[in-house]
Amino acid sequence: MPRPRRDSEILPARERMENAFWELLADREYHKITVTDVVHEAGVNRNSFYYHYSGLPELADSAIMHVVHEARPMLPEPGSDPDATWRETMTTLLRSPEHRERLDRLALIAGPHGSPELVDSLRDFGRLTIINGLQLPDRLDLKTDLMLDFTIGGMLAVISRWPQLRDTVTVNDLLNEDVAMLAMSMVLSLSRKDLLEYWHRIFRNNLPSDDVAAAPAPQL
Repeated sequence: MPRPRRDSEILPARERMENAFWELLADREYHKITVTDVVHEAGVNRNSFYYHYSGLPELADSAIMHVVHEARPMLPEPGSDPDATWRETMTTLLRSPEHRERLDRLALIAGPHGSPELVDSLRDFGRLTIINGLQLPDRLDLKTDLMLDFTIGGMLAVISRWPQLRDTVTVNDLLNEDVAMLAMSMVLSLSRKDLLEYWHRIFRNNLPSDDVAAAPAPQL
């Protein structure tokens, strides 16, 4: 008999099943999770499960897609300060319990309970989220495509290390100038914004004041 759930009278069945998926993945390897496990954990019947999903892989895809969508980073608005956007995003990321829970869930995908199929799903949804967020064209040029792969690979690496980082990393670590410059330059490069102007401003702001007037623009 399924255990009583506090969300059973509040959340829709679909959301309860996705929550059940994450709870089960935290407890056991993906290939050991069954539809029976999900319906028992979620407090629904099998008819409800198959009304929403064709099988466990579709449930996994849906659960990953929703977490990736909710965890998507804030992107700079036209004319805004990319550094301020990075600061606000990182502060929210580490201080919001909801965002930390999303990172905990995504880390399960890259952890010992995950699978290559789940990692591929996370990679695909992460890639799609960035493409949509930056309004990139359907057909990417080679430079943008490679930069996107590089960005997604870095995100997956950080997610896989999140269990070790979650209790030690601080907001100040992520506001480190080198980290912020790298992250924002990738975003600006992908979005085809004026990367030269951004680097020129960073370059000038980090020079000693006596040298600023004489500093040439960086050659990119």
